[in-house]
Amino acid sequence: MAIQGSSFCYNGLRCLSQPLPIPKPCITVVAKASRGNKTKFPAPFRQNPHVLLSMLCQAEGDDVEGNLSAESIISDEQTLQRDLQIAIEEENYAEAAKIRDDLRVLHEDSKASVLAANSRFYDAFRRGDLATMQNLWAKGDDVCCVHPAANGISGYDFIMESWEIVWMNYEFPLEIELKNVRVHVKGDFGYVTCMEFVKTTKGNNWGAQFVTNVFERINGEWYICIHHASQADL
Repeated sequence: MAIQGSSFCYNGLRCLSQPLPIPKPCITVVAKASRGNKTKFPAPFRQNPHVLLSMLCQAEGDDVEGNLSAESIISDEQTLQRDLQIAIEEENYAEAAKIRDDLRVLHEDSKASVLAANSRFYDAFRRGDLATMQNLWAKGDDVCCVHPAANGISGYDFIMESWEIVWMNYEFPLEIELKNVRVHVKGDFGYVTCMEFVKTTKGNNWGAQFVTNVFERINGEWYICIHHASQADL
């Protein structure tokens, strides 16, 4: 795995070892509570931490670890990176190892969120849903879209107009298959690369494109800011 922002292949459905997804804030609660042995959890919770995480998530508005509010227990990647640097400078390597584990969990959660945003993009593409597509894109003049065999288009409004024009040539719903999907995340930016195969409901041929979708995290949500599709010869 790469040191600067790990990447992994996503071929098919994502497998989860636990029955339910764990929200990032809840993971951080347990990480901060257990760090430095400040809090001792009962044996049943140590044996099945998923139960503890679920209870913490359900205890909305309740204090965890004394008077900590929900805001004070949410650590993002930047905070954990600072904690890691401090631990290394203090030569507290056991603490540094724990923080690295927290970062790894947070990073995997970020990659899953980027993949989910990418899935929503293709769901809107498949259905020709302009309203959803509008909500998925970051707003502003610096966003960019490159449709196959076309020049780049900059600016949110122009990009939305381009989708309307492109979709005039399609009959919905489309058949879309993605292969060789890879995701990479660093901080508030992430990107997905994949092979995109598109076929209309009445068409016989698949159009193949190599695609790069770049996402930016804004106010905790991932928005697409660059879509680049290039025709590919198979």
